[in-house]
Amino acid sequence: MNATVAMNQHGVRPDLDKGLGLAGKIGFGAAIAAALLYVAYSIYADANAAGVHATAYLPFLLLFVALLIALGFEFVNGFHDTANAVATVIYTNAMPANVAVVWSGFFNFLGVLLSTGAVAFGIVSLLPVELILQVGSNSGFAMVFALLIAAIVWNLATWWLGIPSSSSHTLIGSIIGVGVANAMLHGKSGTSGVDWSKATEIGQALLVSPLIGFGVAALLFLAMKLLIRNKALYQEPKDGVPPPTWIRALLIFTCTGVSFAHGSNDGQKGMGLIMLILIGTVPTAYALNRAVPAKYSAEFHANSVAAAGALGPRTATTETPAEARRQVTTYIADKRFSPDTLPALSVLVSDIDRQVGEYGSLAKVPAAAVSNIRNDMYLASEAIKRLGKEKSTGLSEDKLTTLTTYKGSLDTGTRFIPTWVKVAVAFALGLGTMVGWKRIVVTVGEKIGKSHLTYAQGASAELVAMATIFGADHLGLPVSTTHVLSSGVAGTMAANGSGLQMNTIRNMLMAWVLTLPVSILLAGLLYMLFSQIF
Repeated sequence: MNATVAMNQHGVRPDLDKGLGLAGKIGFGAAIAAALLYVAYSIYADANAAGVHATAYLPFLLLFVALLIALGFEFVNGFHDTANAVATVIYTNAMPANVAVVWSGFFNFLGVLLSTGAVAFGIVSLLPVELILQVGSNSGFAMVFALLIAAIVWNLATWWLGIPSSSSHTLIGSIIGVGVANAMLHGKSGTSGVDWSKATEIGQALLVSPLIGFGVAALLFLAMKLLIRNKALYQEPKDGVPPPTWIRALLIFTCTGVSFAHGSNDGQKGMGLIMLILIGTVPTAYALNRAVPAKYSAEFHANSVAAAGALGPRTATTETPAEARRQVTTYIADKRFSPDTLPALSVLVSDIDRQVGEYGSLAKVPAAAVSNIRNDMYLASEAIKRLGKEKSTGLSEDKLTTLTTYKGSLDTGTRFIPTWVKVAVAFALGLGTMVGWKRIVVTVGEKIGKSHLTYAQGASAELVAMATIFGADHLGLPVSTTHVLSSGVAGTMAANGSGLQMNTIRNMLMAWVLTLPVSILLAGLLYMLFSQIF
């Protein structure tokens, strides 16, 4: 018996066709127009404040297109992933569908605005160091366009088929594809183009999170059956009748939490990529954080002196900053520690300190020097992060602590997200939540289990999804809202003995398996194509 027939016999599908109405559509269009104007004005204001004046329009045209694509990715992410947050409240009659998607969109918006930024730069660090250092070059634009378009195409394909799949998974696969293609174009092995330690860490988070969703949601559901002896919680909702007040409040609370957590975690991926685009096209305004506090320069100097001392003396082979820079870049790209690594990094640290000291503060660094200082600071930060994973550096715990403190100073000066970037991504993700959600909602609500979703099942799956995503956000790891919530629903169905619709489960597993290889291949091919065009 198929899911739709079962739905008609045991309960009526919620009204999924009630739209935003004329006023809602006008407001939706006005919000998009306002967001685009806000982005354009913010870039103009920041560039003007930094003394940047357009001498050629092509870079700014490319910037505008790249930002549209980046925000388009977040828009698609909104209606692809957040459908999972509203499926349970819709199918348990806790909220009408049209109210639920607006509610979820608003809390996605808030989640983005209040996010930490830790996930944003974790994603960016997967990219090859040479592309990050040259993000404003032709290859940099090719990289951004390739990985974003590949991610959007796969997201739209799985959405069209109604298959819950992970936007995080897709984006990471696209980044790996660009890294592999870039390495091959430069005559290296494909495996050298990616930070595999970081990729493994992220991959483990994406692999473990759905298992947590399935197992913990099943256990929580069984615990509820044992402790809360209210039969209504474990029966199919009656047509249009909302659940008891306390369970309705819990369902709305968990929907709110998942929406907020999704915005906080997934929204940051777009932020990181937008910052890359801005650093590449308007480095004077965005490569360095010109809004650091007044005490930053003195603290940076003190931390630089301490870090250079911890790294030890320079050697004859790393006397010049140029040679030191080359040695450190090679160390990050090839991940091979050598006797010259620490002396080279020491020279680079001292040279960065000298450059910042000459200008007095980051705000006073002239346009011509911004990109070089930012790249040197990025190199030093990535090298220190890499040293923390090495087993044979000879550095004591105290010295590693000193270097970590210095790395914090570097990151304060380079890893920042302007308020307008957060607002733009928040609009894109929040507005995306309000369209296109129906396909995935129907799959989650009707096609995972063989019976109608009950109040207790919806609450269990949402509680676990909310807790898992918040935990991952705290650790700076991207996880998939789709995987966690869908597997949580499946876990509660299995625990209840309701049975699973294996056709849907097979489709979800196939999408999970294919997402990485397809996005890697698609992004790699697009990068090679765009490298020729640009």
